[in-house]
Amino acid sequence: MKAELINPFLESARIVIEQVANVRPSTGELGVKDVIFIDNYIWIQIGMTGQMQGDIVFGLKEDVALKVVSAMMGGYPISEMDDMSKSAISELSNMISGNASTMLFNQGVRVDITPPKMLHSSSSDGIDAKKALTIPLIMEGIGELDIQVLIS
Repeated sequence: MKAELINPFLESARIVIEQVANVRPSTGELGVKDVIFIDNYIWIQIGMTGQMQGDIVFGLKEDVALKVVSAMMGGYPISEMDDMSKSAISELSNMISGNASTMLFNQGVRVDITPPKMLHSSSSDGIDAKKALTIPLIMEGIGELDIQVLIS
């Protein structure tokens, strides 16, 4: 796995989160780790086809997801992951992945993305990779968004 594969997703996440949640995230440490789906997390999977095949999985604690949705809605307090909140988090992941696929295209890598699929807690349906290239984005006052790139 090449570390540069995650850079367009990282750069896109920074831009999109700053635009929609008014928070400038910083990055944690890049690493390779086993894919483990933890309870009380929200997982959003976006598939990739074309010259890059695999999945991008965004993971965040449920309370962090609520804070992100609240920030996306201009600070309006959100207390549960209802359909609107799930839709907002899925769309955030979709925006990040769409921008990243454009960045990859501009680098000569053609990739298409699938619609976001929300995975609940420890369910890992459709994810068969064992290791992921991962980097956390730290959003001050909100929490962490973990970006995992699983290339088959």
